[in-house]
Amino acid sequence: MTAFSTAVDGLATDVRLPAGDGPFPAVLLRTPYDQAKHRAEACGWARHGFAAVVQDVRGRFASPGEWRPYTNEAADGAATARWIRRQPWGDGRLVAVGASYAAHCALVLALDAPRDARPDAVIAAVPALGLAETAREASGVERLRPRAGWWAAHGDRRDSDESALDKALATDPGLLAHLPLTALPGRLGRSLPSWADLWRHHDRGRLVTRAAHAGLPLLAVGGHHDHFTDDTVAMWRTWGGPSARLLLGPWGHSLLSAPGPDAGPAHRLNLGELYVRWARRALSGALAPGRHGALALGGADLWLPAGADGVPRTQRPRLLHGAAFTADPGRPVRSDDLTVPTDGPPDRCLLVTPPLPRPLDVVGPVGALLRATAHTPSADWAARLVALTPEGNAERLAVGVVRRTEPAGRAAEFTIGLGRITRRLRAGTRLRLEIAGHHFPAHARNPHTGDDPVTARRLLASRREVEPAAVELTLHVLPSRPTPTDPAEEILR
Repeated sequence: MTAFSTAVDGLATDVRLPAGDGPFPAVLLRTPYDQAKHRAEACGWARHGFAAVVQDVRGRFASPGEWRPYTNEAADGAATARWIRRQPWGDGRLVAVGASYAAHCALVLALDAPRDARPDAVIAAVPALGLAETAREASGVERLRPRAGWWAAHGDRRDSDESALDKALATDPGLLAHLPLTALPGRLGRSLPSWADLWRHHDRGRLVTRAAHAGLPLLAVGGHHDHFTDDTVAMWRTWGGPSARLLLGPWGHSLLSAPGPDAGPAHRLNLGELYVRWARRALSGALAPGRHGALALGGADLWLPAGADGVPRTQRPRLLHGAAFTADPGRPVRSDDLTVPTDGPPDRCLLVTPPLPRPLDVVGPVGALLRATAHTPSADWAARLVALTPEGNAERLAVGVVRRTEPAGRAAEFTIGLGRITRRLRAGTRLRLEIAGHHFPAHARNPHTGDDPVTARRLLASRREVEPAAVELTLHVLPSRPTPTDPAEEILR
């Protein structure tokens, strides 16, 4: 193996070449997280016959310039792709790869770069598609805790401090509750000019729309417990290239290094080996056309073909308490605590289903239909679905938040989407549905004044009523025990 460092258009670039004379197909990984941390990954690609090129994006680590997230990546990636194709060790074929922000770099190169700079295939894992997608849910509600953590760690700085927010919270546990949220950089003791700019972006869906016109193969990889699962699935469903593959496991944003409580031995894949095998088939034109892939069935230790959603089943959970409650942003329902207060005025509507008489395979989107009233003109409605196991443990299944702007005191009927579940629920499990006005600190608190939650300086309590008889929980359930599939076969077919 040959290794060397260079500058491409001024950007720090590390190259690992396989043993032998070449020329070789290449992989390009552009990252804001320090190219040095990807050396083992680059060496793995090189050992399998690929020239691995890893680059620090502009303004990060060893690359000079100004760090402006989601701004320069298509142009900088295009310059690097052209440079790779001019090298004597390259055979002209190129795969763009990356996870999280690096997946954004790969996708904009594939979708936005001029045609002569586009790769021949793209591997996008847990893709953070853009500023608007990372900042807000599809419903528009602001993602506070994950964005504050990312900006504290990486924003407006050349290096990273992954523990920056945790250290600040240890000093001030109420850090994220201070208003306005735009003043967070001062409380962190940092200059973060791009923090306020983050919240000005509302243009969700640009890359997904562009994906319909893609002309190359895609491998999209995600986790059921990742913030960006819906975006990963949307990219796969929309992709217009000759073939698109989806791999979704019971993992968090860090994939196999962050398994969920429903992960089993069958879900421990060698992703590096799968990536290499898929890249070879993609570059040789050996992938079958169309959309295929595999979904892990959590809690069952098996895989299903992607697209194997169940049939809708509606349940009417019974009310435990809180048909009338107060959503108080000064005492919000917390996203990091599954316990339910048993004393004092209710802060949420709590409903529960009877124990399941038999195991249930839930595969597909989840929705909660409500008829409810808020006595403030702006109101968020957060729905959290929790599994209560036969042993008495509470496990989070899904969460959804929507923002409503009905006239105060007017009842409205609406559905809260809670994302997707791919999970086997054991017999004896009960489902607890919580309807609240906040899901903090994962999401910013609606101040109920009509002001922007990011710039608001004043909070009001909001009286709420839910009509329990009108609450419907819709799950997608497989009608029979599924036939397992091999994820590698689905990805590589």
